[in-house]
Amino acid sequence: MCKKKKVILAMSGGVDSSVSAWILKKKYYVEGLFMKNWEEEDNSEHCNSEKDLKDAKKVCKSLNIFLHTVNFSLEYWKYVFENFLNEHKKGRTPNPDILCNKEIKFKLFLKFSLENLKADYISTGHYAINCFKKNNFFLLKGKDLKKDQSYFLYTLNQNQLKKIIFPLGKLKKKKVRKIAKKLNLKVYKKKDSTGICFIQPKFYKKFLKRYFSSNPGPIMTIKKKIIGFHDGLFNYTIGQRKGLKIGGLKNYSHKPWYVIKKNISKNILFVSQGFNNFYLLSKGFFAIDVHWININLIKFPLICKVKTRYSEIEHSCIVNKINIKKIKVIFKNPVSSVTPGQFSVFYSKNICLGGGKIIKNISLYNSNYYK
Repeated sequence: MCKKKKVILAMSGGVDSSVSAWILKKKYYVEGLFMKNWEEEDNSEHCNSEKDLKDAKKVCKSLNIFLHTVNFSLEYWKYVFENFLNEHKKGRTPNPDILCNKEIKFKLFLKFSLENLKADYISTGHYAINCFKKNNFFLLKGKDLKKDQSYFLYTLNQNQLKKIIFPLGKLKKKKVRKIAKKLNLKVYKKKDSTGICFIQPKFYKKFLKRYFSSNPGPIMTIKKKIIGFHDGLFNYTIGQRKGLKIGGLKNYSHKPWYVIKKNISKNILFVSQGFNNFYLLSKGFFAIDVHWININLIKFPLICKVKTRYSEIEHSCIVNKINIKKIKVIFKNPVSSVTPGQFSVFYSKNICLGGGKIIKNISLYNSNYYK
């Protein structure tokens, strides 16, 4: 009788990893690993890792799976959180979840599992599909397009993909919850984690103030008219509408205001009205630190689609190579709120091709106004 291959599954205490464990057990010998990536705890504001660990232990006990624990907090601070803070200092809007996947889950977790726990594979509860075809591993969108997480996984390479299993790729979220309920796993109705893994969105602004001193400054229109004051540029992102506190101004239309630019050196927040206003639209962007999952299949100019942030729809574009790590992207039609610091991820139908960090957008207008 053939010995089952060993899989180490990243257990988070949530419904996705829990159902993943049940699916994997049908074919593999499975053990779980709970990773603690953040030391500070505050039950009212942050995801409570102590509670998540308890949930993970209950699930593993129910499914008869051994659970390991490891603390990657120091590594998370060094490789993810310091970058998060530095990007904010530069006036950009970072996405630490992508860096967390790159540096922690699919580098440290993978290495730890293979070397220390003698795993044949690792697994996570991401909604994505790992497919092997024509001597290449391909990363595909998950079947549930509303939950598809391939965007966060674009940094994966061929050596990593051959060691990774995504059990939920062909399932929809509703089905996953139904399976968990049928298995009598109490986490079946547990809410999905959102935003940065260590801080809930509604406390994001308060959290940042721990690391940045308040530095109020003017909010200005494109005609250099001061219409309000901000409480620190780190609190704002391009395309932001909520939280500006400048609605209902006299002599202006009732259209909502949006952040269009941040001048870090002068501490000015620029705004304009209307989501598709001229100053928010870009005809393209430059991206750096570019990674292609199937580099041998990429040819330039590359005609494909791109997402400029996770919650964004896909846009048709042409990608031109500047050098091995930098590209220039031109949209078929102008796109609103392209934000430096965010990640651009490219697709050909349901195949995730790769991506890179947006470093500068190419505006529809040519002006030295903000300099």
